[in-house]
Amino acid sequence: MKNEMQLKFSALSQNESFARVTVAAFVSQLDPTMDELTEIKTVVSEAVTNSIIHGYEQDPNGIIYITVKIEDGLVELSIKDDGLGIPDIDEARIPLYTTKPELERSGMGFTIMENFMDEIEISSQLGKGTEIRLRKHLAKNKMLCN
Repeated sequence: MKNEMQLKFSALSQNESFARVTVAAFVSQLDPTMDELTEIKTVVSEAVTNSIIHGYEQDPNGIIYITVKIEDGLVELSIKDDGLGIPDIDEARIPLYTTKPELERSGMGFTIMENFMDEIEISSQLGKGTEIRLRKHLAKNKMLCN
């Protein structure tokens, strides 16, 4: 069975936890392990925080869009903003690279996403925004497929 949900919210740091919890609640219908749920929540946090800090430079007028699709144990996430865009995606994916060291950013957001998800796709246009598409097959459902 396929199921889908969409969120749209202001680019405010206090909405990061709202996004995490909402996505986790939706994904919970697949009965993920606690580790899988923690990984998905962490990935949502990283992507939303990137949109707030880098995409919109903390402009609360920005909007973040999240779409979650689930089907047969596959979780597909899309986190999108209409912000500044990423000048060099390859550079942004380098562990410890950050454009905001003054904000004590670790530069590990994309690395964390890559480690916790099965697939990650980043598309971005300067001045138009960024979309991160993530896919994860949940372990219980992987076993059923083998």
